[in-house]
Amino acid sequence: MKLVVLRIIRGWIACLRAGTFVTPLAIVVCLLCFAWGGTLTDSVASPRAVLRVLAWPGYADDDWVRAFENRFHAKVEVTFIDSDEALWARMHSAGPPFDVLAANTAEIQRYTHAGLLAPLDLSLIPNRLLQRPYFQHIADIRGLVEGPDAYAIPFTYSSMGLIYDRKQVALAPHSMRALWDPRYRGKVLDFNSAQHNFSFAALALGYSDPFNLSPQQMRRVARELVGLRRNLLTYYTLPEEATALFVQHHAALMFGNYGTQQVELLRRAGVDVGYVIPDEGALAWLDCWAIVRGTGSQALAYDWINYMLEPAISAQLTQREGLANTVSPAPGAEPAAGQHLVWIQRVESIGQREALWQRIESGDRLRSFTK
Repeated sequence: MKLVVLRIIRGWIACLRAGTFVTPLAIVVCLLCFAWGGTLTDSVASPRAVLRVLAWPGYADDDWVRAFENRFHAKVEVTFIDSDEALWARMHSAGPPFDVLAANTAEIQRYTHAGLLAPLDLSLIPNRLLQRPYFQHIADIRGLVEGPDAYAIPFTYSSMGLIYDRKQVALAPHSMRALWDPRYRGKVLDFNSAQHNFSFAALALGYSDPFNLSPQQMRRVARELVGLRRNLLTYYTLPEEATALFVQHHAALMFGNYGTQQVELLRRAGVDVGYVIPDEGALAWLDCWAIVRGTGSQALAYDWINYMLEPAISAQLTQREGLANTVSPAPGAEPAAGQHLVWIQRVESIGQREALWQRIESGDRLRSFTK
């Protein structure tokens, strides 16, 4: 635009030198075009701020991202992960740093102690007031507050119960011990995670604190998980992967790491599945949004968290993913009276669990695990 206007001005100068008359109106129009052209050029050239999000599938749908980008004139780059281990690895990988992440309460506590999260100014997240009272009182939720500072905002949650095919399992199971039942050899799906497998197996064995196992308890749980391999079809990581495996191979039982989200996916796929909270209790996760310390897009990160708490987003999360949200009750996602949920916490030794799990997953024989 500027180049065109400059050429016009040069042409007028030539006309003036030749004695040709140029009207004042033409000059005014030319100057306005010049100013408008400069504004247009500057607008096109100004880069949009970038927000880098690290989250689980279903937490940053394309239409949500597009609406956020349009509203805040920003570019959002989303990276999805499929396990707590992958989340930790991504946070420590090379490349542009992330600005905001979603993690469960145990991981939030871990990241806070590692100095990876920024304390939150809760006044910049006004949609917190739309949340149900339990989720507003974050000081009462273990792992979200350290000293005077809050580090995360609840977003969604689910129990991690037992999913079963009603056609193959006539009576609803009452314990996770059903996963070891020899009748279901080759018909069981398990989530590929050291922390959760040790914890749910510890619950099934009756241990009161599945997150802080003694050395003797750890050895026994490891041997139980080796024994579980006899019944396994395979391990899964993502809910969509689990659905495909369940349908294709006619699985009978599955440890539901994603809980009600997986139940919804399976029912949409036409599978008649049931979902139970075992008598010994079920693990449960509460995923939260947090801001990464040192982010260069702090204002956008606050906008993102506030946006995620809007009633429309919360309702769509439940409708699309079958997950409970923190704003409105979700039918079927709330625990019934008498059901025992055990919110996941930091474990006694992540390194030890992961080292043992690597041996279990890779097929080490039972005799190599000490009693």
